[in-house]
Amino acid sequence: MEKVKVGIVGVGTYLPSQVMTAKEIAAKTNGVWSEEAVINKLGIRQKYIPGPDDGTQEMGAKAALNCLKNTGIDPLDIDVILCIGEEWKEYPLTTSALYIQDRIGAINAWGIDVQNRCCTCVSAMKIAHDMLVADKSIDTIMIVGGYRNGDFVDYADKDMSMMYNLGAGGGAIILKRGHDKNLLLGSKIIADGSLSRTAGVEIGGIAKPFNADNIEEGYKSLRLLDAKKMKDRLNEVSMSNWYRCIDESLQQAKLTRKDITFLDILHIKRSGHAAMIADLGLREDQTIYLEDYGHIGQIDQILSLELALKEGKVKDGDVVCMIAAGIGYVWSANIIRWG
Repeated sequence: MEKVKVGIVGVGTYLPSQVMTAKEIAAKTNGVWSEEAVINKLGIRQKYIPGPDDGTQEMGAKAALNCLKNTGIDPLDIDVILCIGEEWKEYPLTTSALYIQDRIGAINAWGIDVQNRCCTCVSAMKIAHDMLVADKSIDTIMIVGGYRNGDFVDYADKDMSMMYNLGAGGGAIILKRGHDKNLLLGSKIIADGSLSRTAGVEIGGIAKPFNADNIEEGYKSLRLLDAKKMKDRLNEVSMSNWYRCIDESLQQAKLTRKDITFLDILHIKRSGHAAMIADLGLREDQTIYLEDYGHIGQIDQILSLELALKEGKVKDGDVVCMIAAGIGYVWSANIIRWG
């Protein structure tokens, strides 16, 4: 029996009009971080921040509209919307996928929100691939969402420097059954639930509800809830888990590390980015460092791919390796043969 092929039709992104510079980030740390250190160590020259109309759901909808424009896909042909937007959104307990369905006129689609923190795009691509292979009634899936978790960052919290890069934006990517281009050939995801509560927004949930005294603090309470446990465990397993994801997804694709021509990587600190490029035997021009965008969570992979296509860094025949990691903790990779 011939294997069902699943390919990427195209992508679209949305970025707000406002940015926050390295100098502004440094100022918010009350001098703990210098502008030079923010640029050279954290790897942020500027990052995108939301304007007054840039809600999580709306940014996802705008990215979806751009994706439809870029691909020429009729919204009536979309069967499923997997929304990867964050839980921090305009209205709690509303379904973002269905807001986007209405905004783009995809009235034939059903939708569901999925969430894996900054791993959500790569995870949703595996989910979409497997749905398209398994269910002949599904032909076209849009993966889409918005992100603005940077709202919760307290720049005066020294433990939070790893999240000073959090930005804002939206992204969308369309996968299609039987699309014989840009094939998704392999995916691997690893989870370590022992880290599930080592980081998160501390105040405002059931465990620590808002009250009259903690409202202001609560909206800046994205924290490392157990900094030592998280850092010790990540130092022990993070890179090995990432490389396992890369190698096993390559194995599924019947490829090796030497076949990778573009690394689609989320924004991490500059030294970590350089180390991964070196370990994989790649050149700096075989990736894009998102130092002028910040870390837009799970949107990074879509943004990086769109930038790479525009800059000619991904061409027909290239092998793209997407990688992501998310609080929880999750590591993931997928392999795409472009063209």
